[in-house]
This record gives sequence, C-alpha cells and structure tokens, in this order.
Amino acid sequence: MQPNLTPIQPELGPKKFYISVHKKFWISHLVSIGWLIFSVYLSIPWLRDFSSISSFPVALIVICGIAYIPGYMNAFLVISLLLDRQPKISNRFPKDPVTLLIAAFNEEDSIFNTLKYVANQDYLKKMHVIVINNNSSDNTDSEIKRASKEFGLTIKILHEAKPGKFHALNKGLTYVTTPYVITLDADTLLHPSAVRFLVSKIKNSPNNVCAVAGSMLVRNSRETLWTRIQEWDYFLGIASIKRLQGLYQGTLVAQGAFSLYKTECVRAVHGWPNAIGEDIVLTWRLLQKNWKVYFEPLAIAFTDTPTSLKQFAKQRSRWARGMIEGLTEIKPWHQPQLFTKYLTGINFIMPYLDLVYTLCWIPGLILAFFGIYWVVGLMTLLVLPLTFISYGLLYFYQKHFVFNQLNLRVRKNPLGFILFLFFYQLIMSPVSVWGYFQEFFKRERVW
Repeated sequence: MQPNLTPIQPELGPKKFYISVHKKFWISHLVSIGWLIFSVYLSIPWLRDFSSISSFPVALIVICGIAYIPGYMNAFLVISLLLDRQPKISNRFPKDPVTLLIAAFNEEDSIFNTLKYVANQDYLKKMHVIVINNNSSDNTDSEIKRASKEFGLTIKILHEAKPGKFHALNKGLTYVTTPYVITLDADTLLHPSAVRFLVSKIKNSPNNVCAVAGSMLVRNSRETLWTRIQEWDYFLGIASIKRLQGLYQGTLVAQGAFSLYKTECVRAVHGWPNAIGEDIVLTWRLLQKNWKVYFEPLAIAFTDTPTSLKQFAKQRSRWARGMIEGLTEIKPWHQPQLFTKYLTGINFIMPYLDLVYTLCWIPGLILAFFGIYWVVGLMTLLVLPLTFISYGLLYFYQKHFVFNQLNLRVRKNPLGFILFLFFYQLIMSPVSVWGYFQEFFKRERVW
C-alpha cells in the first residue's frame, strides 16, 4: 500500500438500524455453528476412512484441527464482519493533551524520519514527546536532537540502561503528566491524522474503554518477497482479526507499535510487564480489570516488516511466546467479560491448531500430491470459500471506507496475495510452534 499522507476528515454515514453487540455475537455464533454441523455431516465419509487407518479419536482430533474448528472460526469472522458497523465520529478534532512514548534501541537510521511524521500530525493540541534511549550504542541521541531542531519539536530524551522495551516504557511512564499516552515504535511512520483519530476514538467511547489500538500497515512492502507477502497479512489478516475483536470490545493486543492508553489505567496495572510480549500481557491485564479495548481502523501507521525468513521467524515466534505469556498469567475463564472470555479462549486453542497443522496437515498435503487423501482432501477445501469471502469483505471495507477516506491507494501486489493465500500458513504455523516450545523451555528472551 502506497501512503499518500494527506490529512483528511472522514465522512461516515448515519446508521440505518442498530443491532446490539450481544445480538451480533449470538447471530454470528448461530450461523457458524450451523456451518460446523453442515461440515461434520459432509465429512462423515472422510472421518470413517481416516479412522480405518488410525483410530476414531486420532481422526477426530486431526480433522477438528484442520477443518471443523478453522471452518467454524472463519464463519464466525465472516458473519461478524458483515454485521460490523463503525460508529460515526462526532468529535473529530479533540484538543486533549497527549504524550507520545518512543522506546529506541540503536535507531539512528529511523528515528529522525519517525519524528518528522510526528511533527506533521494535524492534532490541534501540542503533543508531549518522550524518547527513551534504551542503552543504544549508536548516534540515536544525535538524530533525536537533530529532529527536534529541524522540526521544532520539544522532545524529552531519557536514558534507560536496563535492556528491554518494558524497562524503557516504564521509565517514560513516570514522566507522563497527560491523561492519554501513545506508544510508538521508533521505525514507524504515522499518517498525519493518526493521532487525531486515536484520541477521537477514545473520546467518543464509553468511560470504561481504557485503550485504542491503531491500525498497522506495511511500509517496506516492495523490499523483498517476504515483505510483499506480509503486506497482505497486515492489510487483510491482522486487520480482520482486529476488527472482529474491536467489534466485541476486546481487542487482544493494543500493540506497542502504535496504540493509545489512558495513563491512569496503565499505572493501575503497574505499567508494562517483564514479558517478551509486553503489549499483549499489558492489554490482557487491562481487560481483566473489566475495562474495554477498542480498535480504530482510520488511525494508520506504517511499519517496517522483516525482510528475510530468518527475521520473520524470529518476530513471529516472539509473538507466539507473548500469547503464551498472556495465557499463562490470565486464563480465559478469569476474564470478567463474556466477549473477552471467548476471544482469549480462541487463543487458548491456537497451539493445538498450529500443532495439528504442522504435524498433520503439511505432511497430509504432501501425501495428497501422490493421490493419498487421508488427511488433505476435498473436505478441506470447504474452508477456502469462507476465507475468500472474509478477505473480500475486508478488502472492500479497507479500500472504500479506510483508504479512500485517508487519500491512500492500494498498491497492486498479486504475487504477494497468491503466496499469502496459499503458502503463508505453511510458514506461520511451524514458526508459531517453535515459539511455543521456546516459551515452554524458557529460552532466552531477545528484544
């Protein structure tokens, strides 16, 4: 996606009718359960044949992991997206004081550009900017000072010798005096209206909303084949999950790369935790306090994604570890809200799905090329229509209600989309499984 960074005002039409969130939740469940029953009925011959070469329990465990549960989850996602309606924004130009926290570790190549886009925000109130240099050994400080001078930014530079992003953010938090705090990665570029939309979202939300996650997109999508693939993951995959979670008022990750929090809420849970997925655990702690976390699709930031398979595996295995950290600390059944119980409960079964996919589906796919359809067969294709529908719906929404509103255009990337659709999960599931094992055996954490 090519950013055309021009400040705008969205024009969202009035709602014609209203369906409560609870009704949307149960309607989506009823439809997805119906799809599940239909899938089980069609799969009886497959289940019988697979049982003949293994056993019924083994066949059921495998088929549940590669067909029944993914099909049910995709159906729930599709219906939820169809029912989702973003509320009209009434206060488009808030003037509340806000602080930006930027943790920086050896960011001399990117911090100047990041601060340039901070300076270009159309937010009407002057923002407080705090950059925490987390024991950098390069010229990060010099680049911050250069940006401050050239762009007229008032920047407080702090130094944190203890390695770890959570140490840096917590030090910055002690200096925050505004009611809202935004975390921003040092290599992330903001759309000129990004901060305004985040603050607008929380100002137009109920008082029990404690955080709003921004929308992350890929900046370096033309750098390598891996970044081309990840462009679609962020644009369709991650965005669809964020919209689903935002609809049910429990966005599970207010990502540290670009999110807004109520300062008092972050302090109430003692700041960012000592975790490899500090933003995941922080978000779940906030949800456990019976607060809600929203998502704002119009608050867009562009980030650099890993350019090689090795870097990609390192990042996504770290994300998988972060999810396990969150589940270890806060079980789904300990979450106070029904929606959050369900959403975190889905994460609870993700290791099972990734294990089955890695150990059964991938070998089964290889066997299918030789005409052996024990694991992968025609039934598994039932998941594809739902996948196409969900991605089609989100593409339409992203293009017409997000990109057009922000004067952005969707860049053509057919090769990346094909590889994302058919091969991305072949990499993602094994990488996630590796992350689960890393956390299980408590391997060394790396920022």
